[in-house]
Amino acid sequence: MKTILAAALATTALIVPATAQEITEFRIGILGGENAQDRMTSNECVRAKTEELLGVPTRLFTPADYDGVIQGLLGGTIDMAWLGASAYAKTYLTDPEAVEPVLVKVNVDGSYGYHSIGFARVDSGITSLQDMEGKVFGFGDPNSTSGFLIPAIEIPQITGAPMDDGAFFGEVTFTGGHEQTIVAVANGDVDAGVTWADGLGAWEDGYNSGALRKASDAGLVDMNELVEIWKSKPIPEGPIVLRKALPERVKVDMTAMMASMPYMDADCAYNFMAGEALGMMPINHDAYLSIIDARKSQM
Repeated sequence: MKTILAAALATTALIVPATAQEITEFRIGILGGENAQDRMTSNECVRAKTEELLGVPTRLFTPADYDGVIQGLLGGTIDMAWLGASAYAKTYLTDPEAVEPVLVKVNVDGSYGYHSIGFARVDSGITSLQDMEGKVFGFGDPNSTSGFLIPAIEIPQITGAPMDDGAFFGEVTFTGGHEQTIVAVANGDVDAGVTWADGLGAWEDGYNSGALRKASDAGLVDMNELVEIWKSKPIPEGPIVLRKALPERVKVDMTAMMASMPYMDADCAYNFMAGEALGMMPINHDAYLSIIDARKSQM
């Protein structure tokens, strides 16, 4: 990690104005998972740092769903995003030349994985997936790795039935994102749902990082009122991607800035990375081959 930081700082010291690289603005896409205003707030420091670094107007885009960011990257109207692994797989399968993975979040234990977490209200009496037969189960977004793809593969292996309405669950529904799922479970609108977390640290804190941690930090939920009912196998953390067509200098400068952010501005990094993390490290396409195969299998 120190080597990554040293390289990042050395690169940042050689920054040249982005206008010389023939870009007139820079656009950052933010996946759904929490409401648009909270997404803007969590990422404002990244926007401001990018604008200062590149010397061009920088804007945040918060589409209503994951596909809005994916289509923006494919269409060239978004330049950078932190994608989930499944969203990256869809982007790659649609156009292999659209984006390139550059960095991945590293957990406090040095890993770069996370989990899909199934959860319910403590007072529901639900303690496992088996208790969910005939009940309402909430997913996040069809392009979410932890909010749909992985649960749709792993949960039927436990229940012995497909995810269709009535096959095991009484109803399956999409809430629209991770925050929406957490709120829906907390409010009793669905009996249980899935979201993402690093699986490290204490449950009552919402683990160290992830959607549960963000919801707990924001006061949206009391983790003591929720219970974990299922945890997936480790999932590779999604990559920060840059549009391949960007000038090389812009890609180098942005990669360096994002890699050094946990050391240069810990508060900004905490907000951006949804909680406590060790930092970021380089990643490439090969890390996501298993997710790409899983995505193909669900087509």
